[in-house]
Amino acid sequence: MKGIILAGGNGTRLAPMTSVVSKQLLPVYGKPMIYYPLSVLLMGGITDILVIARPQDTALFQRLLGDGRRFGARIDYAVQEFPRGLADALIVGREHVGDDDMALMLGDNIFHGHDFASILTDALKNNVGATLFGYEVSDPQRYGVARLDHNGTVVDVVEKPVDPPSRLAITGFYIFTNDALSVAAQLVPSARGELEITDVIRHFVERGVARIIPLADGFAWLDAGTNESYIDACNYVHAIESRQGRKIACPEEVAYDAGLIGTDELRLSARLFRSSEYGMYLEQIVERETA
Repeated sequence: MKGIILAGGNGTRLAPMTSVVSKQLLPVYGKPMIYYPLSVLLMGGITDILVIARPQDTALFQRLLGDGRRFGARIDYAVQEFPRGLADALIVGREHVGDDDMALMLGDNIFHGHDFASILTDALKNNVGATLFGYEVSDPQRYGVARLDHNGTVVDVVEKPVDPPSRLAITGFYIFTNDALSVAAQLVPSARGELEITDVIRHFVERGVARIIPLADGFAWLDAGTNESYIDACNYVHAIESRQGRKIACPEEVAYDAGLIGTDELRLSARLFRSSEYGMYLEQIVERETA
């Protein structure tokens, strides 16, 4: 299983904050936004990851994440010259994925909830076509939305519907078998001028091999792509971390818990950020584990 994080696009909805830097490099309460999807992939044991970014941002992501070794992973980079839609990530990432299946994550999505690791493990293990994660929202017109039959089976997906068939938005986390690559390669731009991920999903729906996992009450999914949702994400992470004393989406901690790195690697990261609260947090984990 290969991982792809789409961190391209122009981030125009967050301008002027994104006029000179990628949206996925903006901080979400103390951590770069890209740490959140990266942590999800690591939580699922996905360690071969491609980051897709704009030409002017690629070196910044490389400086931030390196080759991935400090997370027990391998991180490669690819350039998206122009934002052509979410499905374009499957075209840009085709060489990296090769013959494997893939998990595609949007770089501005944040997931947090009880037992997410086991939900994720089950989803990766049992995917036979396309596995989606759904979340009920009050404004489904903003999203791709799933249409379900009376058995809860996905029968259609609709992109930004004027008359939504449900309130179940499809989140920016998609698990596909390898044939999604050839489906994406044959897409033509929609009326919006984009290669739509919903068209890829529809291929699996029509074959009867698409399923959606609703994220239940108590689970948080945040799409930090607008000013309002961005500040909501910052406030949510601040509230949870302040009350619980545990960080959301600390990739070094996730990698350690998953057995991808040991205390020596964790200590090196703690030293890298030793002057910050983040570095002190990592050092506390080291001290706890080596006491």
